[in-house]
Amino acid sequence: MANRSPLSPQLLIYAYSNGYFPMPDPVTGQIGWFRPDPRAVIPLDHFHASRSLMRTIKRGIFSVTVDQAFADVMKACAARPGTWITPEFIAAYSELFRRGYAHSVEVWHDQHLAGGLYGVSLSGAFFAESMFHNETDASKVALLKLVEHMTGKGMSLLEVQFLTPHLSTLGAVEVTDEAYVKLLQEALASTARF
Repeated sequence: MANRSPLSPQLLIYAYSNGYFPMPDPVTGQIGWFRPDPRAVIPLDHFHASRSLMRTIKRGIFSVTVDQAFADVMKACAARPGTWITPEFIAAYSELFRRGYAHSVEVWHDQHLAGGLYGVSLSGAFFAESMFHNETDASKVALLKLVEHMTGKGMSLLEVQFLTPHLSTLGAVEVTDEAYVKLLQEALASTARF
């Protein structure tokens, strides 16, 4: 096996299991490895679904699938201006998907992809990488369904890298690196699987 990519499946799995994630430099494109302190997580029992999101769900306009359109979700996430999701990332995470380590949640409206997210899963941990929406609330529906899926599977850690105002409205909080490592170790020791 002569895969010399800095994003080999083995390296990615090792990095995530040790609290790191890759991101290319926006100017040079060189891949850096990040372990932010603090780190953002969404406690599964504290996900906040707003009234408007719950109204959207009750309207029944969206259907949700898991792992049915991974490549399409990644490409949609990469279609934004200034994206960090390069063809190298798409190839690497697509290989993780083929090996069962990367997953997607897709939100559909009239058989069209309206939103979704993707990330990496190791034991009881899910590392959310990116999400997108083409319709209002579609990415929030994907995140809610991810939380429900993870809870149903007995998973415990939903990592979202950096806290943003948007993620904080959904229940994301910052934890120190020390606290994150404990959460990560507990999740990796779990028998839960995505």
